[in-house]
Amino acid sequence: MISNQPGPEAPLRQYLEHPRGGPTVLRIVLGIQLRRLRENAGITREAAGDAIRASHAKISRLELGRVSCKERDVSDLLTLYGVLDEEQRADYLTLARRTSTPGWWHQYGDVLPTWFETHIGLEEAASIIRTYEVQFVPGLLQTRRYADAVVQLGHPGAKAEELKRRVDLRMQRQELLGLPNAPLVWAVIDEAVLRRPLGGVAVMREQIEHLLKLSELPNVTVQMAPFHLGGLAAAGGPITVLRFQEQDLPDIVYLEQLTSALYLDKREDVDHYLAVMDRLSAQAEQPRQTRTSLERLLKELG
Repeated sequence: MISNQPGPEAPLRQYLEHPRGGPTVLRIVLGIQLRRLRENAGITREAAGDAIRASHAKISRLELGRVSCKERDVSDLLTLYGVLDEEQRADYLTLARRTSTPGWWHQYGDVLPTWFETHIGLEEAASIIRTYEVQFVPGLLQTRRYADAVVQLGHPGAKAEELKRRVDLRMQRQELLGLPNAPLVWAVIDEAVLRRPLGGVAVMREQIEHLLKLSELPNVTVQMAPFHLGGLAAAGGPITVLRFQEQDLPDIVYLEQLTSALYLDKREDVDHYLAVMDRLSAQAEQPRQTRTSLERLLKELG
């Protein structure tokens, strides 16, 4: 996590008055603030863990925003760190309470893996979402029928109601694109994704038309990485980098795997993936060229 930022009072009040992103982001903000207080007080994770009757591993999870914070634990840590001002403590405790408030996505808990909940919360709070996809159209840009084909592919044994709920979740995620404070979404999509007839020709035609429509939005940029480029800067699977306006939140790299995901926020890791995304964007067709290519693909589909 980033460090050496201004004191916590103003950022905390900002999140209390203008919350964005739900409990996921609030947990991260609170964790960062608690870590700064601990380090400024010269207290080890082990000592902090003793103060709340827990291990240093729990302190690490709290500071990384991996778990919600009990008010009692936060109160004990504030006392240990020398935060005695009642108004300041009240802000921390209010934030701690809000970290346990369910996000809208909790209604899909039966089909939503825990490791993906974090991504949805970060997505809600991001100001910029940069993504590179090698197999599917990015989830935020999928049509319902295309999403249905993707979900069926990933869950071949699921019942119809479960499949529908998974698609409904994806469609509800997309609502953030039309919000007044919508994030900038910058997607680089491999040509193979657009030529693979997932769901059939009619579904792909509809999906490409949807990408053309979305690319007209001021907050959506679509680039195609064509076959003739050969090797690309990104080796391996898809990449998503999330950036936030708030100074307390570091850029986060999201790497999705088959049954889990990695969230990277160390500066050296993030810088590496940002450089990869920059090279990908430079190598891929520019947005105007991409529109021409998408229109050509539509004609080929007939």
